[in-house]
Amino acid sequence: MGGWAFHATLRGMSMATTLSRLVPSLDDSRNVIRELWDRLARLPGGKLVFSRAVGRMAPYTGTIGARVEELRVGFARVELEDRRKVRNHLSSVHAVALVNLAELTGNLALSYSLPSDARFIVAGLSIDYVKKARGTIIATSECSVPENSERHEYQVPVVMTDSGGNVVARATLRSLVGPKPSKH
Repeated sequence: MGGWAFHATLRGMSMATTLSRLVPSLDDSRNVIRELWDRLARLPGGKLVFSRAVGRMAPYTGTIGARVEELRVGFARVELEDRRKVRNHLSSVHAVALVNLAELTGNLALSYSLPSDARFIVAGLSIDYVKKARGTIIATSECSVPENSERHEYQVPVVMTDSGGNVVARATLRSLVGPKPSKH
C-alpha cells in the first residue's frame, strides 16, 4: 500500500478529515495551496498527498496523475510519468495530457504566489508541441508574482522536457488575477 492510501489507513481518516486537520480553516481569506504545500511537502509522502489533494480539488486535472515536486513563490515543477493511461496511438504522451500538465504547473506557480485576498482564472492557453513526448515529462513554470489582488492579466509560461532535458512542448497560460469577492 503506498502514498495516500497508506496515510489514510494509518490514521483511519478520510482525505477530507486529514486535510481539515492540516489546514484548520479552508476559508476564502487564506491561500490554501500555499498553506497545504508548506505543511505537507516536508513530510514523508507529503508531496504525493499534496498532488492527490490537488487532483481531488480539480478532478479533471487529477486524471493524469502528475506529481508536484517543487513549489515556491513564482515557480512550480511537476512530473508526469509516461504510462498507458496518458498515451496516444503513437506511443507518446497525448497532447491533451501535456496541455493538462501545462495548466496544472502554471496554475500552481501562480496560485502559490497569490496574495491571500486574490484569485485567478485561466482566460486562454496556447501550446506548441516541439517533439513527441516520451518517458517522464518534467514541466516547469517561472512566472511573475502578483504584488496585490488588483485585476491584472499575467502570462504564465510553462516548459515541458523529457528526462534527457529535451523540450517536448512550451505553453503560455493567459491568467486573470483579481480580488476574491467580499463577503457581506
